[in-house]
Amino acid sequence: MTSLLATEDLTIRFGGLTAVDGFCLKVHEGELFGLIGPNGAGKTTVFNMLTGVYLPSEGTVHCDGRLVNGMNPVQVARLGVSRTFQNIRLFDELSVLENAMTGAHQHSKINLFDSLFRTPRHYREEKRQRDIAYRLLEFMGLEDRAGLAAKQLPYGHRRKLEIARALATEPKLICLDEPAAGMNTGEKAELSALIRKIRDELKVTVLLIEHDMKLVMGICERIQVLDYGKTIALGTPKEIQNDPKVIEAYLGGE
Repeated sequence: MTSLLATEDLTIRFGGLTAVDGFCLKVHEGELFGLIGPNGAGKTTVFNMLTGVYLPSEGTVHCDGRLVNGMNPVQVARLGVSRTFQNIRLFDELSVLENAMTGAHQHSKINLFDSLFRTPRHYREEKRQRDIAYRLLEFMGLEDRAGLAAKQLPYGHRRKLEIARALATEPKLICLDEPAAGMNTGEKAELSALIRKIRDELKVTVLLIEHDMKLVMGICERIQVLDYGKTIALGTPKEIQNDPKVIEAYLGGE
């Protein structure tokens, strides 16, 4: 299978602390891949290196065959990698639709002249962004809340809106950082179905960090386990559940 995302010996140090050590990852196109591990294992740090937030101390990141090292988050997003965050980061005073539109702005072709003088190209681009955003709100089941301020949404819907905004960048790969955090059982079941839909209907590859093992084991095809910045296991959900190292380091404490 084609590797959409690949890292080789990815390492990052903060002072004398090695947060991630020799991390190798291959996520295939069209895959639903899970990255799990105890708190402090280095999972979000990996996401930050994949998306250009952190520059690795050593090693490489390739997306769709292109070297990501040295790119900033905007450049990485234009390459086709989008993400959400552990802590929801929405524009609370903007409407639900406007929040989703900020993601669609990623591929805007208008310039300062178009914006200042409201040229026909400006209006065409605004319509394109609005259409993309509204289609994704429909996909998420949020279309009836499009006009509300983001701060008025309940917690579970705010999570959905953040995913919609990430999808509005038209990514090849979406990195979801603990999307089920704070959700109740019903919301988690709905999220699980939604993540499958993202992969199956939108044809977006999914890389998922999540602590809810029922969700991870239920939807991921392959899972990689980090502990103290190092990979300790890689395999199918069944293989991971039965791996003695994983049980000792992580699952045994669940």
